[in-house]
Amino acid sequence: MKFINKTDIIIISVIIIICVIFLGVYKSLNTNTPVIAEIYFDSQLVKSIDLQQGTELVFSIPGHDHVVFHLYPDGSICFEKSNCRDKICVRSGRLNMVGEYAACLPNNIIMKISRKDKRASDDADIIIGAEG
Repeated sequence: MKFINKTDIIIISVIIIICVIFLGVYKSLNTNTPVIAEIYFDSQLVKSIDLQQGTELVFSIPGHDHVVFHLYPDGSICFEKSNCRDKICVRSGRLNMVGEYAACLPNNIIMKISRKDKRASDDADIIIGAEG
């Protein structure tokens, strides 16, 4: 008994090609969009960084020197260091496209990439919890 047929391979190939095309279109539409990195601590925006190309900066947010961010000259940003146990935030890599985000949950820090000028209805929201 065969588990995969020739038609299955064709269907899977077509789906992969369509996905690659959509990814290419998405990236081409968002390459010229001016973006910022928004850094949240406990659901509060604490810092916005303009991701313009040509700037290199290593920084941390006030009161949290154990979490270090790195802004690269190519306009990408990442978690450089963190004191959390699993380092998932550090391994998330560089972010530079609208909608990408990384989180250091043990330290309650979230970084997301947003449009600089305007917000769209399909932008990701960050609502971690509500007080009151």
